[in-house]
Order: sequence, then C-alpha cells, then structure tokens
Amino acid sequence: MSYLRATRVLCWLLGVAVLVSVVHYVDNYVNYDDYPLPAEDATIPAPSAALVGAAWFLFTALGGIGLLMWFRRHITTAAIFLTGYSLSGLVGILHYTVPGATDMVWWRQAHVVADIVLGAAVLGFALWAARNSSELIPPGWKPPPRDA
Repeated sequence: MSYLRATRVLCWLLGVAVLVSVVHYVDNYVNYDDYPLPAEDATIPAPSAALVGAAWFLFTALGGIGLLMWFRRHITTAAIFLTGYSLSGLVGILHYTVPGATDMVWWRQAHVVADIVLGAAVLGFALWAARNSSELIPPGWKPPPRDA
C-alpha cells in the first residue's frame, strides 16, 4: 500500500474511531452509574467517572500526535503514538470482565464493541505501519528545514 493510500485509510480509521470514542466515553462519564462495576474486592478497581473523562482527552491527544507524526513521515514514531491511541478502544474489553456487562442495553453494547473493534483496527494499522516504515518513506525524502 502506498503512503497516500495508507494516509486515507488512517484518516478514515481515526475519524471513525474518535467519533465512536466520543459516544462511548461521554456515555461512560454521563451515565457512569448505569455501567456495571466490579466487586469491591476485584483485582482491577473501577475507574472513577473523572478518570474516564480525562482518559478520553489523553488517548485522543496520543492519536492526534500519531497523526501529526504520520504527516511528517515519522512513521515509526507515529506507530508508537497510534498504538497508545488504540488502547482507548481496547480498554473497553475491561467492561466485559465485570458481571452484568452483557446485560447492558443494546446500543451501549454496540458502541462499546465498536470502540473495541476500532481500537484493534488502529493497533493493526500501527503494527503494519511500523513493519512497513521503510517503504512508506520515499528514498531521499528529507523533512523540511526548521525555521530558525
């Protein structure tokens, strides 16, 4: 796949992933009490609503930095940041480690599962980009000079 085609795929993938994550994280934050929580003696404690809200901004910043690095043709660095962003969706798997998670309403299941799938897709793209970084940077390409 060429850099231009990969860029189109990445932009669409991140666009959809961010949109779905907004729905998922806003629902998590606003309807925090509607989500099943782990038992008090659980190995992994439930994050607070504030942590859930703050996590969205952190994860989305990682995705934004990844996209910026991609546009600057720092493919490996972009892949690292995109991997960090992929955790935004993949962390949704933790919902299903709590009893009662499969009893959530269908639309909540839909956005949680969509977020997980998109997280996996972003991770897959990042791994593919890292593996193919030398083909994605044209020979002789140099970053533009910095303004002094």
